[in-house]
Amino acid sequence: MPIVELDKVRKQTFPKGATYQTLVGDDSGSTPVRVGVQVSPPGYSTGTHSHPYMEIVSVIEGEGEAWMEGQEGFIAIGAGSTLVLPPNVRHGFRVTGKIPLKTYGVHASPHRIVDRDADTE
Repeated sequence: MPIVELDKVRKQTFPKGATYQTLVGDDSGSTPVRVGVQVSPPGYSTGTHSHPYMEIVSVIEGEGEAWMEGQEGFIAIGAGSTLVLPPNVRHGFRVTGKIPLKTYGVHASPHRIVDRDADTE
């Protein structure tokens, strides 16, 4: 069984200053899921987007607000919160606290696919 050490995993930089580290999975799709850690700076927003598969995101540290199509308003999130996001449901989050928001995400797909709303970028 392989052991993955987060501090040894390459950081991918996202627009607006967030970083993402893939813990399980690769570009060739050799695993049935993708798992990673995202660190988002204060003020960061993912913008509204969706995935063609289920996504599960757990907050490790920091504070933010999340939204999901079909639910009214924003939901406060923080350490211990887990978002269970069905396939093709538009959603997003933003960082509201003074420290980065660190999340652990599982994409139920061998490839990380993000469908973005053009008007939210």
